[in-house]
Amino acid sequence: MSVDPGWYVDPADPETRRYWDGEGWLGAPIPVDATPPDGPPPPEPPPVPVAPATPATSPSVTTTPGWPPHPGSPPHAGPPPHPAPPPPHPGYGSQPTPGAGGWGPQAGPPGWPPQGTPPGWTPTGGPPAWGPQGPPPGWAPGWPGRPPEPRPHGFRLAGYGRRLVARLIDFSLVFALNALVNGWFVWRWLDELAPYWREAFRRASEGNTSSEGMPPISEQAGLLQIVILVIATALWLAYEVPAMAGNGQTIGKRVMRIRAVPIAADQPLGFGRALRRWSTLGMPTLLWYCFGLGLLLQLVDSLSPLFDHPLRRALHDRRAQTVVVEVPATTGPPATDDHPQPSGDTP
Repeated sequence: MSVDPGWYVDPADPETRRYWDGEGWLGAPIPVDATPPDGPPPPEPPPVPVAPATPATSPSVTTTPGWPPHPGSPPHAGPPPHPAPPPPHPGYGSQPTPGAGGWGPQAGPPGWPPQGTPPGWTPTGGPPAWGPQGPPPGWAPGWPGRPPEPRPHGFRLAGYGRRLVARLIDFSLVFALNALVNGWFVWRWLDELAPYWREAFRRASEGNTSSEGMPPISEQAGLLQIVILVIATALWLAYEVPAMAGNGQTIGKRVMRIRAVPIAADQPLGFGRALRRWSTLGMPTLLWYCFGLGLLLQLVDSLSPLFDHPLRRALHDRRAQTVVVEVPATTGPPATDDHPQPSGDTP
């Protein structure tokens, strides 16, 4: 993969930093602790070509600019001699680049003539720590180390700890609602089961493992259990879906400063998306009476963000195409890392 242009530590001299233009090093090095400019370094001025020198043959012949006058010839009032061309910059014409025939000189900036090699010079390889490879040294195919964390719509992803605490707060509030609305049905259900469990505990204390003569569990107890689960599911739906449809936040999410947003755009979820999101986690409540099957499904859904990378989506997020992000503490546009300052590490 290509390396983005920018200022990086020179692998040949860790005490300096140079500009990488995507294909090669560009410009003069600067100290590693100096603040690099925003863009590439300014190009070096092109050298002035030197006119060929011709020796003077007679006193009447004028001297060539840049050459001393011939002995005995009058001084010539001509243009000032051309300055000598500056020597090639250490950053141009000396860095090796891979090629079909080995290492060759690297081209200089625009306007510079091609840099040749001294007579008899044979390419023997690059500077220390360089190998015959396209990217800068130390780079391998793929992203070096851990890739950056995605930021949907410019917001940071919510951590699992925040999401768990927010869900526990919401469960506590839904449980309080059930205590008010569902309390009488729960008391009736426990009253129907009491004779059976009292006899079971008495026999267990006596060491009696026989099940003969146990009080039967009435059909009304099974009906009450279904009613309790339906009411609990309805209370959870009424608590969560309208709040999530509006701004993607329940009370627990407000406290923990997180919210759910669609992956496609930063906008409200809407009732349909909020219902799909809740139903994946909330509807299994009706299956609690099936040997705890519903509770097992909800546990798997609650743990699924730990295994989803890189967006940390739960199963209900995947179904509704949502992602949970942190809400900034201050108002204003979210901060983005469009132009991060390069660190002192080698690219």
